[in-house]
Amino acid sequence: MTAEWVFNLYIFVLATFVGYQVISRVPALLHTPLMSGTNAISGISLVASLLAAGSHHRLSEILGFVAVACASINVVGGFLITDRMLRMFRKREPAVQASPPKALGEGKAS
Repeated sequence: MTAEWVFNLYIFVLATFVGYQVISRVPALLHTPLMSGTNAISGISLVASLLAAGSHHRLSEILGFVAVACASINVVGGFLITDRMLRMFRKREPAVQASPPKALGEGKAS
């Protein structure tokens, strides 16, 4: 193992730990804005994966294609979930109640 590989592994483990700590302390009220921010980051990773897919190396093309597919699923799914959560907070229109049916002969002037 080279020193660079150990350093990269250290950064990955540290980022995983910090990310878990941050996400686990987010209150439910802030979940929807956090989800929107995460979708924006996924959009940026989608652009980077498109660049990787357009390279001239066969392995980079394959891995780039897989990254494009995964990032696309993540972005679309994130927006669907965020939209569903926002719909839960919309005020519903009150249902219009129909008047009860009138009996025969009611309402006629005699």
